[in-house]
Amino acid sequence: MRVLALDIGEKRMGVSISDELGITAQGLETINRTKLDEDIEKIRQIVTGAGITEIVVGLPLNLDGSEGQSAQKATDFAVILRRELGVNVILWDERLSTVAAERSLLEGDLSRRKRKQLRDRVAATLILQGYLDSLSPSGVN
Repeated sequence: MRVLALDIGEKRMGVSISDELGITAQGLETINRTKLDEDIEKIRQIVTGAGITEIVVGLPLNLDGSEGQSAQKATDFAVILRRELGVNVILWDERLSTVAAERSLLEGDLSRRKRKQLRDRVAATLILQGYLDSLSPSGVN
């Protein structure tokens, strides 16, 4: 089982991938968004090349749990991925993942420019690790 996770933003998309056992998440890359069909093609190449069986898309819910405009965009993107790639796509609550990623990068004392380049990838990794942990019977792999 190999799982891919996406933290979808307006300008960039963080990408992380699980190990083959589905236990740990590793940051893979940050995709600079262009056109929808080009974004899908980049993801298709990763899915095909890595043998991905499932994609987790971060769902940016509001703090009160309601869905805003960003959540609707993520949902729409997930529907397109499912249709175009033919793999299972899961929406995963990603509230505060970007904030946690930024905090982690600040603790690493990285420059603002470096944090900007890594933030989405780290957020995708946090999303994926949360999902993988939820699959374990005890909640922790």
